[in-house]
Amino acid sequence: MENNTFPVTGKKSGSFFKKSVVFYSGAVLLIIAFAAGFWAGKKDASVVSTAAEQTEKNYGQVAGQKDEVPDYLSKDVDFKIFWDVWSKIQEKYVDRPVGETKLLYGALSGLVAGLGDPFSTFMEPQTAGDFQESLAGKFEGIGAEIGIRNEVLTVVSPLPESPAEKAGLLAADVILSIDGFSTENIDVNDAVDRIRGDKGTVVNLKIYRPKDQKTMDIAVTRDEIKIVSVQLQKFDQIQYEILGDQRVELIKVTNFNADTMDRFNQAVDQVVADNPDGLILDLRSNPGGYLDSAIAMANAWVEAGKAVVMEKFSDNEKINLASAEPRLNKFKTVVLVNGGSASGSEIVAGALQDHGLATLIGEKTFGKGSVQELEDLPDGSAIKLTIARWLTPKGRTIDKEGIAPDITVERTQDDFNANKDPQLDRAMEFLTTGK
Repeated sequence: MENNTFPVTGKKSGSFFKKSVVFYSGAVLLIIAFAAGFWAGKKDASVVSTAAEQTEKNYGQVAGQKDEVPDYLSKDVDFKIFWDVWSKIQEKYVDRPVGETKLLYGALSGLVAGLGDPFSTFMEPQTAGDFQESLAGKFEGIGAEIGIRNEVLTVVSPLPESPAEKAGLLAADVILSIDGFSTENIDVNDAVDRIRGDKGTVVNLKIYRPKDQKTMDIAVTRDEIKIVSVQLQKFDQIQYEILGDQRVELIKVTNFNADTMDRFNQAVDQVVADNPDGLILDLRSNPGGYLDSAIAMANAWVEAGKAVVMEKFSDNEKINLASAEPRLNKFKTVVLVNGGSASGSEIVAGALQDHGLATLIGEKTFGKGSVQELEDLPDGSAIKLTIARWLTPKGRTIDKEGIAPDITVERTQDDFNANKDPQLDRAMEFLTTGK
């Protein structure tokens, strides 16, 4: 996290940890499909380098190349072909010498891409550091989640108050070119590298907006992006006359990041103390994040011992149960969703809908129903691998299907331009009238 989605960032940092995550990407928080090579998986293969190489060429050297192939591998596949191709590149490629570390990373990317799963990817150290930083909730860039959807580069969602949102980018916008470079057949990693950059610099995007069937040029000035993943808003008759003497509070959750549950629990404390007449959980354009955070958030409504989400692995299933007593189930609740609500957002929305704990209002969700595991590798690179698919408590499959709201309300471009929010308006109407 689909189409894990990837926040466009310009910072670089450290390595990874092993953690289950659910990402929006098909559009993705990172869909990588390098078509570069295939890794033999030779035993004891590793990357080493000498000080001289680092100083002069920074190429690195691959150790562990062996002529002999284990019998259990050679029965079906001749892995010697891999090393033959490797050698031919180093002997004949026009722009030699070729960095062996570069070839290795390309091969590893191709190995994972061979799965045909847009949510599984190998990440080089720089990309791994960028990804980790985005999960921490702070980075530089334009503030948009992007990914491949229907084989084209697509905006999953602009982050609230981000340069992308201020410039007018919308969820589902198709990015046709980046600074004049065509995005046809581009992979997300390349797109991210081209879009991200230092604060104050400008990236020019040509986009196609399917809803309006229009093509337009949008210039976005990069800035430092600070993601505040949870915000609490309070409404009364001053904002909505229809409320009369009633009060409604809204918890807006933009991501399931490292800080989300601490911030969410603070919001829950405030809601319980205020005791409003109605509650809105706004998951619109939330691309997902940590699976554990999504389960814990649903537990604020779902009773202890009841299912929140089922994970279906290749050889078994796991039912994730609510483990604590809920604190928000006494409040009449609406969940706002749209086409940018994905992954973790769908877990929460699906659980509350299945248990009859909330009414979903808005548009059909994205439909990203798989779980990825992040695992760091010794050199700072990482692999994000799909390890399971998830189902709602009633066994509904969300992957590629999405969750249909109980009450369908669209928010159009004209609404956005006019700062109107008919989905929120409908939620207020439902909470006050019950229909």
